[in-house]
Amino acid sequence: MRFLRQSLVGVFLASLTLALLFVAAQMISGAVQDVLTREDSAPQARERVFAVTVRPAEFETVTPNLEAFGEVQSRRRLELRAALGGRVVGLSEDFEDGGAVTAEEILVELDPADAQSALDRAKSDLLDAQFEERDAERSLLLAQDELNAAEAQAELRGRALQRQQDLQTRGVGAAAAVEEAELAEAAAQQAVLARRIALAQAESRVDQATTLLARARIALEAAERDLDDMTIRARFSGTLTDVTLVEGRLVSANEKLAELVDPTALEVAFRVSTAQYVRLLDADGDLIDAPVTVSLEVTGTDLTAQGRISRDSGSAGEGQTGRLIYARLDDASGFKPGDFVTVTVEEQPLDNVVRLPSSVLDAVGTVLVLAEGDRLEALPVELIRRQGDEVLLRGEGLEGREIVIARTPLLGSGVRVRPLRIDENAGAAPDMVELSEEQRARLVAQVESSTRMPEAVKERVLGQLSEAKVPASLVQRLENRAGG
Repeated sequence: MRFLRQSLVGVFLASLTLALLFVAAQMISGAVQDVLTREDSAPQARERVFAVTVRPAEFETVTPNLEAFGEVQSRRRLELRAALGGRVVGLSEDFEDGGAVTAEEILVELDPADAQSALDRAKSDLLDAQFEERDAERSLLLAQDELNAAEAQAELRGRALQRQQDLQTRGVGAAAAVEEAELAEAAAQQAVLARRIALAQAESRVDQATTLLARARIALEAAERDLDDMTIRARFSGTLTDVTLVEGRLVSANEKLAELVDPTALEVAFRVSTAQYVRLLDADGDLIDAPVTVSLEVTGTDLTAQGRISRDSGSAGEGQTGRLIYARLDDASGFKPGDFVTVTVEEQPLDNVVRLPSSVLDAVGTVLVLAEGDRLEALPVELIRRQGDEVLLRGEGLEGREIVIARTPLLGSGVRVRPLRIDENAGAAPDMVELSEEQRARLVAQVESSTRMPEAVKERVLGQLSEAKVPASLVQRLENRAGG
């Protein structure tokens, strides 16, 4: 019985093997026949469609901003220097670095002993000069009187000589008397000449006395100034910096003691290129008083101040390029001289320009616009200005056209795209778009069927696709992966 059972099992297995071999031979024969009878044709190609974000171009008037870096300065600065040397005998309590002082406040007092002695000597010299002037005037009056007396006596001598000559003519006078009268008249004329010389000397003495008096007064004024210079006062209210003085120190003439800065009269100096400088000129070539905004970034808060351009430098500067411009600040609370700040200048308005993100422009100056059949077309434009991440453009046929916002190397002229339009009136963010139900269902199915996407990423993407607004970059990425 066991032999019979084993024989039947062997026959069954042999029959099953033959059946399987027959089926395999039929399958191979059918496959060979299909290969031999199949037509050798290429697969049908399908055009790839990319999803792009577009925005309509609208002409508007834009006021561009020019950004530069500058340094805050004070328009009123005063170096406190000692006009004369001396020892410091007094200092103000506010005479320290950062000390606030008021106008006409006494800051430094030097030892006035030598200056006071010089002033006293100048006063004494002035009294001597005044006495000399009065004495010279009296001498002048006496010399004038003596001249008048001598001239009167000479006149009498002349009349006496005339009488003697008349008597001699009539024959009653003696020749000796006439000769004596002539000698007397000559002596009188000599006396008049001497008195004139004395008068000239008196007048010269008066002139010398006047000059001496003027010199004495000048010396007195200089001595008074020297005495006043021993006390250093604040010319205006401000803050002291660079203080290098202590009480009791011996200072020399013209030595710098400190610097007085007015913190309320601040300005900013910033350098721009020549091309930027030209944009700040009016039709007459004068610098416009454009408004400026100065900002200083600090931890936790930003300091800002407003102002206007006041002037530019007279020269470019040795080893420098561009132009140095100064702008006065109106209310610069918190700013200090020496702060390095960012300066934003409002330029003159530009009419009929289109403001778009800088990603729309390529290296050759063209943008991609949406043409018929949702195909892209390259349109040449003129770059007017760059403003941060935006560009201001002009171009023929640009107004009203839909422009591709984000360009990629895959996009070009003639490529078919799926436009994603931004609803700006609805308040959507520039990178958020709305999807139709068909697009949303297709993208959700694509994500769910993906085998290369991790589960965590898949859940996050599905959550974003369930929102009313979907990031345009996410949609574009999924569309590119799907090829349409």
